[in-house]
Amino acid sequence: MPKLVLPTRAIQVVNKSIDLFHHHGFHTVGIDRIVKESKIPKATFYNYFHSKERFVEICLTVQKERLKEKVVSIVEYDHSKSATDKLKKLYFLHTDLEGLYYLLFKAIFEIKLTYSKAYQVAIKYRTWLINEIYSQLRVFKTDATFQDAKLFLYMIEGAIIQLLSSGQADMSTVEQDISIIQEL
Repeated sequence: MPKLVLPTRAIQVVNKSIDLFHHHGFHTVGIDRIVKESKIPKATFYNYFHSKERFVEICLTVQKERLKEKVVSIVEYDHSKSATDKLKKLYFLHTDLEGLYYLLFKAIFEIKLTYSKAYQVAIKYRTWLINEIYSQLRVFKTDATFQDAKLFLYMIEGAIIQLLSSGQADMSTVEQDISIIQEL
């Protein structure tokens, strides 16, 4: 997707809709609700975004870029932290149910069949994240594999599912995940 350039008003609609999708889901939030809560005419919405599918893709792209900025700031610019500490920060960044990753995680389950281009945004982010995790794993374990990086991502996603099902994280599970990270 080429660089996204949107007018300020369109960005406000995207931000409002990201919140709506995050808390209510992609299928229960329709265009009528988006335009009502964003206080814009429906024609303006379609002028900016053309379709709900394209709009969902834009929302996920915006969310993905925001999340990538945070990940890059952790792995590239925080020179005072060890690779293990950076992996811990990535873990907590991605397991926050109010955080940026949750919408991309949710998209994987909710939109695969209905909005395939938007679904690909989430899948491409996961692939990118696995590469970033792999880079950090290789710092302290030279024989780390992409399977190890995938395992780390699966631990993140398992923690999200646990949080969703119980309403809170079992700290012993979090501690186990962190110790597994350290052993990798």
